[in-house]
Amino acid sequence: MCNNGGIVKIQSTVLLEKQIAETPLECLGRFRAEKIAAGEADYASIPMTYAGRLDPMASGVLLVLLGEECKKKEKYLGFEKEYEVEILFGVETDTQDVLGAITSIYNGVDIVEKITHIDLQKYVGKFTQKYPAYSSKTVNGEQLHNLARAGGLPDEMPTKQVEIYSIERTGEKKMNGAEIAKSAVENISKVHGDFRQQEIVNGWHAFSEKYGKNTFQILKIRVSCSSGTYMRSLAEKIGADVQVGSLAFSIHRTKIKGF
Repeated sequence: MCNNGGIVKIQSTVLLEKQIAETPLECLGRFRAEKIAAGEADYASIPMTYAGRLDPMASGVLLVLLGEECKKKEKYLGFEKEYEVEILFGVETDTQDVLGAITSIYNGVDIVEKITHIDLQKYVGKFTQKYPAYSSKTVNGEQLHNLARAGGLPDEMPTKQVEIYSIERTGEKKMNGAEIAKSAVENISKVHGDFRQQEIVNGWHAFSEKYGKNTFQILKIRVSCSSGTYMRSLAEKIGADVQVGSLAFSIHRTKIKGF
């Protein structure tokens, strides 16, 4: 953006860093407010939209379209993405991340051995991925997350073809149950809107009381993939394949190819 003779020229696209617990719309609202506060009044009325959403618990690069570019959104939806993901093993939720009700817990002594021998390369390539139950995908005019909360998910969940171009292990760490629950609750407390926060926070408190001293394993990975690939679904699948259960403890989008 430049200022030429008092006239502010607004770019057609901008990359923002979405924070944990923000929705994409809240991220856009924060950006607009910052620009207005800086004296750039044109931002008060310019249309804005985003291309490629991020879940509330995910952070990272968000591509935002401004002005007339909003009408060209379709051409921005297919870009390759890169993510850094932390997979927590031994815990499952109904959202596949920490913003969900805990559905199962596994803390067997063999969990470290199981994680050590995970072959991440078998996930490289094209495959069919189910949409998460708690997602904005529409079925018969209703978003899946609304159907899930009403107990009315379809027998056949919608799917899409996705592709993972590369995946690599970048590290590991251990956390006890109390640390995990504290981190989850702190992030959930920042979320606005109705995401069943109180029910979910209560679940994490109960988890901390029962498993607070237990040690859990976290695997860090970097993934390059096609647009629309759900990292929380991938995290859950990796845990299911080694029969210990898992979720996406953190998701950070680091790149959108071409930007």
